[in-house]
Amino acid sequence: MSSSRPKTIPELIETFDALGDWEAQCDYLIDLGYEVPDFPEAARTEANKVHGCQSNVWLTTKTQPGNPPKIEIVAESDSMIVQGLIAVLLIAYSDKSAQEILQTDIQQIFARLGLNRQLSSARRNGLAGMVQRIRSIAEQSAAGNS
Repeated sequence: MSSSRPKTIPELIETFDALGDWEAQCDYLIDLGYEVPDFPEAARTEANKVHGCQSNVWLTTKTQPGNPPKIEIVAESDSMIVQGLIAVLLIAYSDKSAQEILQTDIQQIFARLGLNRQLSSARRNGLAGMVQRIRSIAEQSAAGNS
């Protein structure tokens, strides 16, 4: 398997399609999780914890200057599969403007990747919690920039 992480959702979808079955896709998802940037130890606080997740997940954002400003997402989980799901979220959302984040139909992406069918309800709930946190940050950023 290629060691270069997909940079766009279409690249990720193409890779998932080429892999075919869920077992290969799940292995690839876990591999993607290993490529997620390190999460700062000092940021592992209760305030940065995403609630509703079955495993521990921490998520922070930084706003990068620009016109429009971009939101950089940093996240980590103690679960390998969730770390892979974080990689998908980073591809979809990180280094995008608040407006781009809010316009992304993440449910359609999850459905296209087959995640809705393959993940347990607890994992889907945790994923929804991460998405909600990111969207909430993007909404606050968009409100502050309008």
